[in-house]
Amino acid sequence: MKFAGIIAEYDPFHNGHAWQLAQARALGAQRVAVAMSCGLTQRGALPLLPEAVRVQAALACGADLVFALPAPCACAGAEAFARAGVRILAAAGCDALVFGAETPDTALLQKAARVLCSEAYRTALRQHLAAGARSFAAARQAAVQALCPGSDVAALLDKPNNNLAVEYCKAIIELNVEMQPIALPRQGADHGQALTESAHAAFASASALRALWAEGGAAALAPYVPEKALKLYKQAEYDGKYTDFAVMGHCELALLRAACTEQAPFAAVRGVSEGLEHRLENAVRETASLPALLDALTTVRYPRARMRRLAMDAALGYTAQTPALPPYLHLLGARKETLPLPGETALPLSHSLARLARENETCAQMAAAQSRASDLGALCRAKPEPMGGIYRQKIIFLTN
Repeated sequence: MKFAGIIAEYDPFHNGHAWQLAQARALGAQRVAVAMSCGLTQRGALPLLPEAVRVQAALACGADLVFALPAPCACAGAEAFARAGVRILAAAGCDALVFGAETPDTALLQKAARVLCSEAYRTALRQHLAAGARSFAAARQAAVQALCPGSDVAALLDKPNNNLAVEYCKAIIELNVEMQPIALPRQGADHGQALTESAHAAFASASALRALWAEGGAAALAPYVPEKALKLYKQAEYDGKYTDFAVMGHCELALLRAACTEQAPFAAVRGVSEGLEHRLENAVRETASLPALLDALTTVRYPRARMRRLAMDAALGYTAQTPALPPYLHLLGARKETLPLPGETALPLSHSLARLARENETCAQMAAAQSRASDLGALCRAKPEPMGGIYRQKIIFLTN
């Protein structure tokens, strides 16, 4: 391994992320690139902090290059999220993918990925879904268990980071890229675990840190984030460069309500099936807040995370025509000594989104989709900002 890749949200960057970067170095990586969620997150919401702050934190704490994982790809389920991240890092020339997992057994994770790539699995999955499985996750686990009875493969899918790790391995197989998957033990708190539930003094989950920020501001994150990152967070708080999630909820619901002036407003939204477009329209018309909307949409069959992504997709007009994979490499930041990249990249590369948008129609579509998310984020900050910032954003350079 010479050029390691990491797929992350850094929402916000914390001690666990810094540990992962250090481990990639310890395993021999001479450069580390990150594909970082830009504009939206996998949970279907805006990030707490804008890209500029998160990129600076990553570079200051060990990353060499940070590429944008475009908003439509970031606001996606595990499979699509993983494929997009792997596509970016492979196109940049990474020869390894480093990720955390509750079960850091790379061989076992790869075995699970090969099962999920098989036609036998797809057949078994369809059968379990047709038989009325309570959710897609339950159907998937039952299908894997049927194909691998008595093995540990199905049990892997019970844990969120294992699940994402398997999708990373699967993406490497399906995209046919030369990348070595390297699983690391997840450090500290579990995904979504509250601070009071964790016995790890120096580590906290990103969701716990967002909750801590809401209660006590940036200073409250001090025990759980690197000192260099904390300094950036305090400045961002002072400047009002953080998301007001109450405002986000109102703005998102306003966009959804505005769409309801049209007939069948959500029929073209990507991922709708089984009448979800009608369910969403009814919920938009009958609720007065984003939490109430999500409560109305969520069932055992339709998990809240999926409904959050569906609502955001509908608000921003992401349809089946929105590109599913990144068509370019949008470089957000870099350590100067790591540039230029060795060799040709497999996708158009630039720090300028405007320049990338001119490459071809697919690039233009993705840039426009990114802009809609970034403009929403700019409006929903504690100190709102004008439209178009993603097109004016300059690359962030760090020098030693």
